[in-house]
Formats: sequence, C-alpha cells, structure tokens
Amino acid sequence: MRYRRLGASDLMVSEITLGTWLAYGEGSVRTKHIACVRRALDLGINLIDTANVYGWGEAEKLIADALEGVPRDRYLIATKLWGPMNDMDRGLSRAQVFKQIDDSLRRLKTDYVDLYQCHRYDEETPLAETMQALSEIVRQGKVRWLGFSEWPQDKVREAAALAGVERFVSSQPQYSLLWREPEDAVFPLSAELGLGQLVWAPLAQGVLAGRYPPGSPFPEGWRGESPAMSLHLRRWFSPVVLEAVGKLPAIAAEASLSPAQFAIAWTLRRPEVTSAIIGASRPGQVEDNAAASGVAVDSALFAQAERLMADALAEAARLEGTGV
Repeated sequence: MRYRRLGASDLMVSEITLGTWLAYGEGSVRTKHIACVRRALDLGINLIDTANVYGWGEAEKLIADALEGVPRDRYLIATKLWGPMNDMDRGLSRAQVFKQIDDSLRRLKTDYVDLYQCHRYDEETPLAETMQALSEIVRQGKVRWLGFSEWPQDKVREAAALAGVERFVSSQPQYSLLWREPEDAVFPLSAELGLGQLVWAPLAQGVLAGRYPPGSPFPEGWRGESPAMSLHLRRWFSPVVLEAVGKLPAIAAEASLSPAQFAIAWTLRRPEVTSAIIGASRPGQVEDNAAASGVAVDSALFAQAERLMADALAEAARLEGTGV
C-alpha cells in the first residue's frame, strides 16, 4: 500500500480508502462488514470514510466495534455532517455542527476525528456561520482537519477567502472512467487551494467492475441526488455502455489487473487524487481493490479505456435523444 499527503494537511493517507456507505446491518451482514474493516487495516488501508447519515449512525457504530482494541494511531477516521438525521437535525448551522460532531464522536467511541467533511453545501445557512462553527470544533480538539463533498465552486472559493477560520484540506467528488467532470473545474481549483481529492465511486458503483451484464436493470437505492445525476446513472445502464464495459477486462488483463483494479488505478493516475474510496461487502473485495495501489500501467491502456467509455457514453446520449 502506498500513501499520499492529503492536501495541505499532515495526514498521510493510503491510496485506497474504505468507504462505509452501506456498511451496517445485523447478524452475518454486520460480521462481514466488520471483517472488511479489519482486513483493510491488515492491507495497510489507514483511512475509513463514513458519515452520520450512513444507516443513521449505524455505520459509525459498526466502525467503533470493528476498531475496538486497535491503537488509535493505526487508523484515520473521516466522517461527515449535513444530511438529515431526523425531521429536525440536518444542515450546517452552528447548532448542528456542535450537535453532530458530539453525536458522531460518541458513536465512533473516539475523542476526535481526523477529517470532518460537509457532505453537501447548506443553502439555508450563511457560509461564515458554518466555517466559524467548524473552526471552533477544530480548535477544541474534536476535529483535526476539514473537508467537503460536492460543493459549488464559488462557495469553495468564498470559504477559502474568509478571515479567521480554518481551511479545508480535502474535496470528495465522484470520479471514474464514466464520470470525469471533476477534471474540468474541481481538480484545477483544488490544486490552486491545496485540496486533496478523496474520490468516491471509482468503480461507478460496480459498473466498471463488471458487476452488471448488458440488460441489467437500474439498481434501486443509488445516489441519484438530482435529476441530472439520475440521468447519468441511468445512462451507465444503457446496453451500449454495458457492452463497452464488457471490453474492459481484456484491456485490464494486458496490465495484469482485474477490471476493478484497473478502474481504480486509472483514478490514481492523477496527482490531484489522494485516495480512491472503495466499498466492500466481503474481505475479498477489499483485497482485490487494495491491489490497485502502486501499480504501473501503460498510459496507452488508460487512453484506450478512456476512448472506449467516452464513445459509449456519447452513443448512449445520442440514442437517448432520439428515443431509441
């Protein structure tokens, strides 16, 4: 496992991060998720990414159980706030920042988190209020560093220009062979401001790993948080895209990699990317994905895969426009 510095922070983060979006449940499901966390540590993965809303606190509780007895300096914890925990608790107001960090620390059974991220931007709370509250919990020792996920670019700049507040050190955008939008604005701005990228969905939530053959239905429960995003997620399930994805194993094999390893390594080719966040429901998936760290891949193979995916997405959009 290789490590990269996260933006302007002092955190050295493994190139693979274990995400816990769906890491909760009971019985054998919970046991498997705990095994994934422990296997990740064995493989050198040192960052566990979660959020208060994942299972409405259950993912954080599972992480605490999985890390019981492990020295605190062996791992880094990143969690988030913003999403609704109930009918009243949501957003990035001063009151919510203080309430949600304390609740997360209690569930995680730790005195501090290494990275506290704003899950999305809160249009109902003044930015200065949010940044001042976040700065206070950093200075109280409850949080080491701050980050955000999928914020408007103007708000990122505005936050960086505020006086007397702590700075963000990380951004968490979606990024994969099927979703390259961060290259246009997020990456350049982050390089300018000293932000590391913790990219989520590097496998396009399983599509690039070959999990769905042509004809697969659009899976329920995906993160279609806006009509535009839902459109793109559905486009990934068009026959032309899934057929193109079916050609990736042959390209990956030329690099002696699995399709998942190849797709993750593709995201790590960018110096702006600090770590790729993976999800796993069994330890074997963690092992396969972790092997993407540090691999050397011929840039011509990456370029071939890029052309294949770009052509497929363009054709899917064309067919969608014609109603075919």
